[in-house]
Amino acid sequence: MSLTEQLVDLLRLEQLEQNLYRGTSRDIGTPNVFGGQVLAQALRAATNTVPEERLVHSLHAYFLLPGDIQAPIVYQVDPTRDGGSFTTRRVVAIQHGRPIFNMAASFQIEESGVSHQADMPEVKKPAEIPDIKSLVKEVPKDMPEVLRRYFTEAQPIEFRPVRMENPFAPEAREPINHIWFRAVGPLPDEPAWHHILLAYVSDYNLLGTAMRPHGISAARKGVQLASLDHALWFHRPLRMDQWLLYALDSPSASNARGFSRGSVYTEDGRLVASVAQEGLMRLRSDA
Repeated sequence: MSLTEQLVDLLRLEQLEQNLYRGTSRDIGTPNVFGGQVLAQALRAATNTVPEERLVHSLHAYFLLPGDIQAPIVYQVDPTRDGGSFTTRRVVAIQHGRPIFNMAASFQIEESGVSHQADMPEVKKPAEIPDIKSLVKEVPKDMPEVLRRYFTEAQPIEFRPVRMENPFAPEAREPINHIWFRAVGPLPDEPAWHHILLAYVSDYNLLGTAMRPHGISAARKGVQLASLDHALWFHRPLRMDQWLLYALDSPSASNARGFSRGSVYTEDGRLVASVAQEGLMRLRSDA
């Protein structure tokens, strides 16, 4: 089984009862469950209760408590509304008897209508950029485990940053980032799976973009980071096994929070999704 197939298997949920599902977690080196995993599993739970011809077009989520990697997560789906064109679902993720995450998602049948989009930034194509692992020659012995795995181990998602920054000696730069990504293995043809996997990947690099103007990174001691809320809109069909560009910017950081936005484009320039997130970005003096 490929790493991508393992990721898809992780995001498949066990059905416990009608509108009730259970998932497990993958340890990626973080002390808590990766937020993108909870987001993707919650979307999988909601999608399981919706007719196949209705695809998600937006979701809005809050991360309430850190997730325990060792414990299963139960996803409770509220079938809020089934309309003529739109379906709405609410999902609560529960661990140890407490909600750790909630999400609202809206699904729509395919419809025709007017169309326009913002242009894709002019950046290098993925074929012109080496894989991120080939750009990191030496890994410090005291590197946090999450970064060690990210830079040294094979992953189900391949990332190619247009401009590689040294996370161990970050320099202050403008809060803009461009990263190509794709799944490295075969994926199901079901469109819902590509939406779910994009939800998983969309939690990467947002807070990193907000840290850029301050010359800090997750590798710095004393930096406390956590996703607080997350919004994702799906505009056009996409495939996660083809190259996608994540164009990110961060217009604001204040009160220990960083706000970032992202636009996701296909290699031929179609805007397929938009993202917004606010996250905790705290510098601790006691670390």
